[in-house]
Amino acid sequence: MSDPGLIERLYTRALLAIGRGRITAVTDGGAVQTMQVRLGVDELRDNTPRLIEYGLSSVPPIGSDVVLLFVGGDRSMGVVVASGNQGARPKGLAGGEVCLYDDLGQSVHLTRHGIVVKGAGLPITIEDTPSLTIKASAKVRIEAPLLEVTGDIIDQVGSGGRSMASMRAIYNEHTHNGVQPGGASTAIPNQQE
Repeated sequence: MSDPGLIERLYTRALLAIGRGRITAVTDGGAVQTMQVRLGVDELRDNTPRLIEYGLSSVPPIGSDVVLLFVGGDRSMGVVVASGNQGARPKGLAGGEVCLYDDLGQSVHLTRHGIVVKGAGLPITIEDTPSLTIKASAKVRIEAPLLEVTGDIIDQVGSGGRSMASMRAIYNEHTHNGVQPGGASTAIPNQQE
């Protein structure tokens, strides 16, 4: 004999298996990020774990949209599987482009014409590396009102180059075989190296 309520219970469980809500709180200190999510006026889920793709981590701003899956339609067994923030999402990307972004305007945008990194007025730091190599086939260009270097700059390093500090010392000590400053002509400096 069949249970007349079985189909209705299965249907209800299927309807309850997926939910959409908004984040009201995030805890990011443990092994698994958890969220408090409001699914409706009468439904607030605490300590709901969020699955995040390996290699990426984020804390969506409060009010961000989320999609939840509930194992077997059991609303006490929810997992956040997707999140988005309509206000922060960059718009107008071309097909195939990718953008890593936050709600402050910082981004790394893989465009169809190259990679664009935006700092949104905040510093960009590369740290904890023994060396940094930039390989460019044509040139490296720096546009800045001030360039600071805390160590030596060495020219022609691959062929026994010289540091700028040693070049500056030679320049500061050079003379022109008795020619007075401001004269009409000058002789070749006596220090060549």
